[in-house]
Amino acid sequence: MSITAERKAEVIKQYATKQGDTGSPEVQVAILSERINHLTDHFKTHVKDNHSRRGLLKLVSQRRQLLDFLKRNDEPRYKTLIERLGIRR
Repeated sequence: MSITAERKAEVIKQYATKQGDTGSPEVQVAILSERINHLTDHFKTHVKDNHSRRGLLKLVSQRRQLLDFLKRNDEPRYKTLIERLGIRR
């Protein structure tokens, strides 16, 4: 149910702020968004999978906390990130 290593490396490369960056909020939010999108597609076919739904809610909450942190500390970075990811807020 998780994303593949190749896809994760692509996302890291796309959203990294510098070489070898895996811990910046942009990268973390992008990876969480990828996992959330993957799980959302999963639920279209597996409607009664409530165990994974709990995991989805935890991922959404974690992403929200990271986005709130980024908005509090650097609002221009926050705005560009949600535009790039297509997150409505």
